[in-house]
Amino acid sequence: MPTLCKPSVDVPEYVITMEETLQFAEETHRGKPQLPLALRLIRNTGVRKRHVVQPIEKTLRHPGLEERNRIFEAESKKRCPKVIEEALANARLTARDIDAIIFVSCTGFLMPSMTAWLINNMGFRTDTRQIPIAQLGCAAGGAAINRAHDFCTAYPRSNVLIVSCELCSLCYQPDDDGIGSLLSDGLFGDAVAAAVVRGSGGVGVSLERNASYIIPGTESWISYAVRSTGFHFQLDRRVPGTMEPLAPVLRRLAADHGWDIAGLDFYIIHAGGPRILADLSKYLGVDLDMFRHSWATLTEYGNIASAVVLDALRRLFEEDTMTPDATGIIAGFGPGITAEMAVGSWRAEAPAVPADALRQAVPVSL
Repeated sequence: MPTLCKPSVDVPEYVITMEETLQFAEETHRGKPQLPLALRLIRNTGVRKRHVVQPIEKTLRHPGLEERNRIFEAESKKRCPKVIEEALANARLTARDIDAIIFVSCTGFLMPSMTAWLINNMGFRTDTRQIPIAQLGCAAGGAAINRAHDFCTAYPRSNVLIVSCELCSLCYQPDDDGIGSLLSDGLFGDAVAAAVVRGSGGVGVSLERNASYIIPGTESWISYAVRSTGFHFQLDRRVPGTMEPLAPVLRRLAADHGWDIAGLDFYIIHAGGPRILADLSKYLGVDLDMFRHSWATLTEYGNIASAVVLDALRRLFEEDTMTPDATGIIAGFGPGITAEMAVGSWRAEAPAVPADALRQAVPVSL
């Protein structure tokens, strides 16, 4: 079974607290009729702070789409190598061992993809497959894990690198005053994450089954309006209620694998907002504390889009409480409304074999 190894995550050095967010929103959108509701919704997100790639005074200005995309490219090339090197070390591999790179981002556009730059500048083989994913939004973290699982199932001795680069602050639109846009201004943060899925060996989540699901007729509920000023986030007011129809899908995935969704050992869930986790707790019959890693990501970093599931998984590794064969689920949600889900069990490091036992077990030719 392919194994999802420990992710590496990095957040930028500039920090915006909840108090600062509310202050900036009041100053920037003063007099707008939607502002009181937006402020109340932002307070209820549970986000204490977020990290952004630029100082707040630059974040709040809009220098134009061209300049923003230039910043995305420069910051991606600056920040991705560090997390990639750490992810490779976590998987005990080198760049030469990687057979495919899945790069996910919904906050900037490059062609060729960042995958080409990584191959040319970080020592990956020139025959490394490139799999960029740009339009699945927050669901792309789960989708990247699932596509890596599929690749390693098709090519069992291969290894796949996942890279998520989400610089959400570069999508801030100061002139947008819709509720969805104002809420996103207080919810999304920036982060870069990476993880390796090994076709064989490794320590982490042994990926055993994955699935995708789209709620019919909801493709306009989360979207970008692409205008001359860039990406304008649009959020339908019905989105927070989507966990009710998705909970049975998660339950069925676990049941098809012979597991009870309410009795798993870990839950790595995309924390797009507090209601997602609260509703899943209710509809799946799972104690809210089981989502503590996703809650921690939301509280400390905000919604970091496709990187949420990787950061929550990193926290699970660092908690260091999993025992061999512990069962769990990973799920990302995003535009579509799309769910990308996987179930798997914990693969611990194989115990070292004593040298004496090796000498006894391996015949020696004389």
